[in-house]
Amino acid sequence: MRIPSTRPPGREWLNGPLVWAIDEWHQPMYLFPRDCPRVLCWPTSHTSARDRETWFGTADCRMIAFIESAWAARVYAGALHRYELPLESFVDLEDAGMWVSGQGVFPTHSDTLTDLPGELHARGVSLRVLERLDVLPRLRATSLHVSAIRMRNAESYRAEA
Repeated sequence: MRIPSTRPPGREWLNGPLVWAIDEWHQPMYLFPRDCPRVLCWPTSHTSARDRETWFGTADCRMIAFIESAWAARVYAGALHRYELPLESFVDLEDAGMWVSGQGVFPTHSDTLTDLPGELHARGVSLRVLERLDVLPRLRATSLHVSAIRMRNAESYRAEA
């Protein structure tokens, strides 16, 4: 059974039939198997030097992605189909690079990505494998931008339920 997401007033339409897309900059957030729980963070113009040093140190990356060790084999062996879509019918949700179209679209190009860690690295993302994603509460207390996806599938969250 599909359960609609809770949407703010006036945004209920986002639970309807839509084609979803992500912009190039935010694309690394989705270079994982669909149900893989992950936490990504990156500095913004409001990030303190201390937070940047604590979490990024001397790492030469624009983003860090954390996954659980239970998902590592699936990430390393995974493949994704990436589609480029025409922009004309899409509306910018002004939320983490997400765009939607209320009409069907045909891809202008497609690729099969077979080295997901390599794709992340090529986009400036440091992939870090942890036993548990208990890093999330500590990251949320920082001045970094934090995005947590599919956390309901994380071992650490199932163990707490």
